[in-house]
Amino acid sequence: MSEILVIGHRNPDTDAICSAIGYAEFKRRTGMDEAVAARCGDTNDRIDFVLKTFGVLPPKFVADVSPKISDVMQRKILSVRPDSTAAEALRLMDEKNLRMLPVLDEAQRCRGLLSLFKLSKFLFPAVSRQAGQQNSREVVSSLSGLAKTLDGQLVVGFNAECEEELILMIGAMGLESFAARLEKFPPEKSCVIVGDRWDIQNVAIREGVRVLIVTGGITVEPKTIEAAQKRNVSVITSPHDTATTASLCRAAVAVRHVLNEEFLCFRENAPLAAVREEATSSGYLAFPVLDGEGQTVGILSKTDFLKTVTRKLILVDHNELSQAVQGANEVEIIEIIDHHRIGTLATQQPILFRNEPVGSTCTIVADCFFRYGVEMPREIAGLMLAGLVSDTLNLTSPTTTSRDAEILKKLEALSQINAREFTEKLFASGSLLTLKPAPQAVTTDCKEYTENNVKFSVAQIEEIGFEQFWKRKDELLAALEAYRAEHKYHFSALLVTNVTRQNSLLLAVGGEKLIKRIDYPRLEPGIYDLRDVVSRKKQLLPYLTHCLRETEKGVKSS
Repeated sequence: MSEILVIGHRNPDTDAICSAIGYAEFKRRTGMDEAVAARCGDTNDRIDFVLKTFGVLPPKFVADVSPKISDVMQRKILSVRPDSTAAEALRLMDEKNLRMLPVLDEAQRCRGLLSLFKLSKFLFPAVSRQAGQQNSREVVSSLSGLAKTLDGQLVVGFNAECEEELILMIGAMGLESFAARLEKFPPEKSCVIVGDRWDIQNVAIREGVRVLIVTGGITVEPKTIEAAQKRNVSVITSPHDTATTASLCRAAVAVRHVLNEEFLCFRENAPLAAVREEATSSGYLAFPVLDGEGQTVGILSKTDFLKTVTRKLILVDHNELSQAVQGANEVEIIEIIDHHRIGTLATQQPILFRNEPVGSTCTIVADCFFRYGVEMPREIAGLMLAGLVSDTLNLTSPTTTSRDAEILKKLEALSQINAREFTEKLFASGSLLTLKPAPQAVTTDCKEYTENNVKFSVAQIEEIGFEQFWKRKDELLAALEAYRAEHKYHFSALLVTNVTRQNSLLLAVGGEKLIKRIDYPRLEPGIYDLRDVVSRKKQLLPYLTHCLRETEKGVKSS
């Protein structure tokens, strides 16, 4: 069953995390068992405080939802070991209708690929016309491997586990002709295959061949076994006829001698789109898939690229792709639950899109429980309360509505938490400006926006007082500019809000003409005093987009 990820925006805040957990719970309780809460960014101290308070684990971390190799690869690996015989490999390939097998060692590392084409060329080689070439007769195997391949019995064995080169000879001619032919090959490498020709058997033993294979399931006479032991000649019995036995002998070779050591492999987390062209244009039939430790965890074939990835998303607390988890544009978005402005996101088919002008997404999620009469667990009620008071500054933000107040009252009763007391603890639980380095502080709650094809970012930090800000203003400005330059934004802004006095300071870097349009009192270069401004969504963002439009008008008119 494929997961349906309920996920907030990048650099998630308390509302995004809590609404993801809450809405996933709501969907599961109303029949969507696949719903799983997820996040695409790190939690912060305040979020951790909330989760710990209500005994809830953080949502599953998912950095990228674009289709990966792991989504379509074959996880059940049919393979052979390097010391497996070609016969074993052929049997498996025949049973499973395969043209290729990976060869894995004991550590599950791929040593090469075994193809049916190369095996066929090895087992049925073209007869060489060059003098002295015996490639069609040569066998590389141990005697125990030979006996196993033939389903036979090693009656007499000397150094049976030692792999060696053998030369096949069929004892199907007259005695004199056989004896003359036997002299052309070194006896210590000779492997004589014969049926019930006792005379041929005796000559082979007398000449001290390496191994005598008696075919047809014939029982070897005791005197023959005794003679073989005296001459250090190994004896194998085969249940097959002579022709079948001869053809099977070459299949006793260990697959490490016939595998393709050159192959193309991929990592399991690699995006399908990134490897598609390389894989499909290569001459390989399949590709081992490796994990971070280099172990083989799957096999990817070219036909696997035709599979449909069924991962689906439910977005909460955002509706713009620029803020969504990486790869969101490559998978199906089936729902959006949000309270921000509507961006430019487009879907291939109609979806459930619930966008309401309330103070937090948690207000909407909680209302889903109440509206449809779905039981809300106490810990979920606590999370909904935390997300609501965090985004509305306990109903003091200008984004607050009467519905937020109505929902909060119900959540207080269900969670048995006093919202005012909890809010004080929440904002005292972690100061970004005290605990985090400047580059992390300016991006912890940062969102990307696009207005008239102009990209910019707006971040917010909520603090109790501005004391820490003034101590670190220079490094915060430097970090904000570095972030803007890295992402090539037209400008970047940071709103530092004093939650106790309900006012903010604004840091702005980037587009010089836009910066000049900011008419709030300038305290220092790049720092402005924003009295009575506490909302990024309802107060600062509309103001900045207005400045941007005015700047564009000025450029066009000039």
